[in-house]
Amino acid sequence: MAADLSQIVKAYDVRGVVPDQWDEPLAELFGAAFAQVTGAGAIVIGHDMRPSSPGLSRAFARGAAARGVDVTEIGLCSTDQLYYASGSLNLPGAMFTASHNPAQYNGIKMCRAGAAPVGQDTGLADIRELVESWADSGAPEPAATPGTITQRDTLEDYAAHLRALVDLTSIRPLKVVVDAGNGMGGHTVPTVFAGLPLDLVPMYFELDGTFPNHEANPLDPANIVDLQKRVREEGADLGIAFDGDADRCFVVDERGGPVSPSAITALVASRELAKHGGKGTVIHNLITSWSVPEVVRENGGTPVRTRVGHSFIKAEMASSGAIFGGEHSAHYYFADFWNADTGMLAALHVLAALGGQDGPLSGLVAEYDRYAGSGEINSTVDDQAARLAAIKTTYEGREGVTLDELDGLTVTSADWWFNVRASNTEPLLRLNAEARDEATMAKVRDEALAIIRG
Repeated sequence: MAADLSQIVKAYDVRGVVPDQWDEPLAELFGAAFAQVTGAGAIVIGHDMRPSSPGLSRAFARGAAARGVDVTEIGLCSTDQLYYASGSLNLPGAMFTASHNPAQYNGIKMCRAGAAPVGQDTGLADIRELVESWADSGAPEPAATPGTITQRDTLEDYAAHLRALVDLTSIRPLKVVVDAGNGMGGHTVPTVFAGLPLDLVPMYFELDGTFPNHEANPLDPANIVDLQKRVREEGADLGIAFDGDADRCFVVDERGGPVSPSAITALVASRELAKHGGKGTVIHNLITSWSVPEVVRENGGTPVRTRVGHSFIKAEMASSGAIFGGEHSAHYYFADFWNADTGMLAALHVLAALGGQDGPLSGLVAEYDRYAGSGEINSTVDDQAARLAAIKTTYEGREGVTLDELDGLTVTSADWWFNVRASNTEPLLRLNAEARDEATMAKVRDEALAIIRG
């Protein structure tokens, strides 16, 4: 196929429609390019439950092996299970998944040895360049001695590693509903939760990359309605939803109320700081709640604010020696997990915190959820730069208001803040607002939206 990679090579990964935008021959070239750019003698590959994943994954393996690289295939896995394999085996890795995207999509998340991220500036641009050149001029010369392709099951080792990081031995019994969304949580949860004092109520654990029940994107409120209802019906202590590749988790309390990822970030941060003697750096992106840096400071830690995006968080984790990081999108990063993101480890922390005391989850998280937030509101605009400039003009010089442009535009006052960021892939502006009370938040949100939507 003619390779138009501009449509599928994103900032942090490869993602597109199969076979319209990419296919197995192209995946084979990606495997060869990954082998060349990493310079590795061996790599590890995993894939999710999408119909196209096994074929694409095997094609990538062939491409890498043809360049003399030994390939370990771990088969069906979650993205954080692939990071576990990359970290524990100290090998570069490739995960075939399109996360929460619809069934016809697939993609590749790549990392270097030790689960270090591969993004545009850390190898992905070089990989794209090689694939484009080979797609036009023919595949690269194979190595004199091809590499081997072998299989290895890492699920039990992954589960044991996670359970070793959070002490769940003395928690009270908990009833937990888990919605896997027909994604990889249905594969990992039974093994990770095995032997814990949990009454597990599974929902949509059947692996099905066509997502017959709902999209595997728990950040969209429509996709947790079934979970909320089931938690109430079962009288469960909490509910947990995973996205398609099970690297993000979303939590609902005993009443079915959604718990904000910022509150989970603050809760886990307090536990990680306690584990590290009340010292350590915690990373949070600039649209997490004010609650996060407050809780970090109250627990002896140092909060560090970053741009949105996992490559920024992971880079800051590595450079600052941070112990933990969290994003508004329900990605949670741990120093104990090679600075990579794992929703499963965050879920275990929530279970340990809830099971270690007698109150309900709603009461436990209230201490970490202190402000009124708008959630992310997307607006389609004709000219992103012009709308951002209009917001800047409106608020610049206003008394008691500060502006910063770390990522988009953040406008901050004593009682509220909001951030507006442009989407990299669509003609959208994304608004997040927060205030000390609901009425103030609504006023700030509506004023910002009026400017954005012109």
